[in-house]
Amino acid sequence: MSDSSADDLDVETLLERIGFDPDTSVLTRRQAEVLALRERDVAQADIADRLGTSRANVSSIEASARTNVEKARETVAFAEALDAPVRVEVEAGTDLYDIPSRVYAACDDAGVKVNQTAPELMKSVSDAAGDAISGRAVKRDLLVGVTVDGGVRVRRSGFE
Repeated sequence: MSDSSADDLDVETLLERIGFDPDTSVLTRRQAEVLALRERDVAQADIADRLGTSRANVSSIEASARTNVEKARETVAFAEALDAPVRVEVEAGTDLYDIPSRVYAACDDAGVKVNQTAPELMKSVSDAAGDAISGRAVKRDLLVGVTVDGGVRVRRSGFE
C-alpha cells in the first residue's frame, strides 16, 4: 500500500493479524501502531492526526520503536550465538578471505553443515560485521557462530 491514509487502515485488526501481543512484545501498543502504519507508507502527519498528537511525537515514538526492534534483534542474535554449536573467534587483522576455511573446518569438527558457499559466507560476515570489516581486513574481533541448522550468526566484539 503506498501513500495510504491512516484512516483507511484498521490498526487493531492489523495488529491482531500480525500477532502483536503487548504482554510479550518489547514494543508498547502505541509503538506497534506507529510502526504498523509507517510500514504501510502512512505519513507521520496522518498518523499524528489519527492519534491526536504531533508529528514530532510520532517521529519520537517511531524512533524508539525502531531502537527497541534493533535491541530485540541483537538479543536474539546473542542468544543464538550462545547456543551455536560452532563458534569461531576471528581476531582483528584477519583477512576476510581466510574466514570461510576456518568456519568450514570448525563445522566439520562439530558435524554441522554450513548452508552457505564461501562467497556467500564472506558476504554474510561482511554485512553483519558492518564497520568492523574494511575491504578484506577485519578491524575488530568477531565471533562467527553456526547454528545446528547451518545458519550463520556474526557478532562484533564489544557490540553495543
